[in-house]
Amino acid sequence: MKPRHRQDALVRNLRRQGTSTISRLAEEVGASRRTVLRDIAALRDEGFVIHSETGPGGGLFLDPRSVQTTARLSVAEVFALLISVASMRAAGTLPFSGLADAALAKIEKALPSDKVQDLRRFLDCLYVGPLAPEVDITNLGKMDPALLPAFEPAFLNRLRLRFHYRDAKGVETTRHVEPQAMLILPPLWYLVAWDPSRQDFRHFRMDRISAPECVEGSAFRRRQVPFDDSVRPVRQTLD
Repeated sequence: MKPRHRQDALVRNLRRQGTSTISRLAEEVGASRRTVLRDIAALRDEGFVIHSETGPGGGLFLDPRSVQTTARLSVAEVFALLISVASMRAAGTLPFSGLADAALAKIEKALPSDKVQDLRRFLDCLYVGPLAPEVDITNLGKMDPALLPAFEPAFLNRLRLRFHYRDAKGVETTRHVEPQAMLILPPLWYLVAWDPSRQDFRHFRMDRISAPECVEGSAFRRRQVPFDDSVRPVRQTLD
């Protein structure tokens, strides 16, 4: 079980049981006593008030009024916020932009340094631009929620992506590509990738991608994508 999921389970158990012991919690989450003690310390750092009492009848209990005060956000979650702001800004539909920028800056400051570095590397792969008026958007579909969690390791570790793709005629194929950039042309979103089988760049509409997964051990080199002059890096829209 990942630390975040394990710590969430500890909080749920403490809320449900009222009082518990380290040994009982360790058994319920399938971890060692030492791991649970580290998790309890981490939860306290995040704002949860967890008391401990020694002796018979003692143990750990969570203050019922206790709440998390430190946000635990993944790179993909923060990236989702940033690209939402960037896409709205590119489309000219971002109200209260000052407040949005200030909130994003606070979130970034709360991230560990390693996550900030990952976030900036992720942002370097994101571009925005205007959509050509002749592009048909009447068949716009919903994007698979699994896209960003799969894209994060693919872009950060330069791993190939495998996914199912449905073209404009409804024909579905399995694609193996090297992800190079994400392009937002509101309201359309594209994965821009190098297709080794065709030895060329391809644009895949993200609402037509399903079942994405990284191919381990398939590292590739970053390529310079030849974008039009109207397309710019998302960092420019957030400055």
